[in-house]
Formats: sequence, C-alpha cells, structure tokens
Amino acid sequence: MVNSNYDKSFPVSWEELHRNSRALAWRLLEMNTFKGIVAVTRGGLVPAAIVARELDIRLIDTVCVKSYNKKSKGSVNVLKDATAAGTGKNWLIVDDLVDTGETIKSIRLTLPDAHYATVYAKPSGREQVDTFITEVSQDTWIYFPWDMEMKPAPTIFERAKK
Repeated sequence: MVNSNYDKSFPVSWEELHRNSRALAWRLLEMNTFKGIVAVTRGGLVPAAIVARELDIRLIDTVCVKSYNKKSKGSVNVLKDATAAGTGKNWLIVDDLVDTGETIKSIRLTLPDAHYATVYAKPSGREQVDTFITEVSQDTWIYFPWDMEMKPAPTIFERAKK
C-alpha cells in the first residue's frame, strides 16, 4: 500500500478500465458539445484516449501534473498547462481518478469553465468533478493496470494477518 491511510486495495484490469472509460463516454454523449479534451497526465491519458475515440473528438491537449509518488501524496505541481483550451469553455478534462480533489482544484484555476470527468471518484473529491462512473471508498488505493505486473498474490486472509 502507499501509506497507512489506505486499508483496502482495488486492482483494475485493462478490460475494466476500458469498459468504465467507455461508460464515461456514454454518460458524456448527450452533452457532447466539446471541441476538445484535456487529458490529465499521466493517469488520464488512457481514459482520455478511449473517450476521445468514442466521442469522435480529435483535438486533445494535456495538462501535466505531479501530486503522487509511490510512497505518498504531495502538493500539486502543474508542470504544463493546457493553453489551447483557454478558460476551458466547451472543453472536457479527463482524469483516471479524483481522490481528494486537490489536482482538479489546481487545474480549475486556469480552466474554470471546463467540464471535469473521471472514471473513479472518492468521497473527498467527488464534488470537484461534473461526471464520474465508479465511486470507491476514501480508504481504498486503486491499482491501475500500468501499476501492476503478473505475479502470485497473497490471499485476503494472508493480508489480514499482517
């Protein structure tokens, strides 16, 4: 686990991420007046590509943010803004997850008029996004497919004994 604030883990497969990203696109379809997508790097790149394909959006930019490392959450550091999006009007911001909402709050400073969408949302950050698919508890660490490798895993019983 990343730190002691996370009691549970939630591994997400490539297939599940693809299915949930497509579900996000379905949810966004009726409001699809977006002229472009801004993917929040790095986690939002894969869901943004899937949403862009499903909604036939070809204009894609990135906002590059660093707020996590393998051991803990830190302060939000915006490495690159999405200048092509202006204030965000008619732009869709896509990320994999909203946890505390701090990343989105920092992006919203430069893109206040955008629509914010994530695949996964935790209670502390849920109100920061306009659209999401799956809610997970705050004490759960989500393992995305790019964070995992194939290897034997301990059982729930073995983990609980530690």
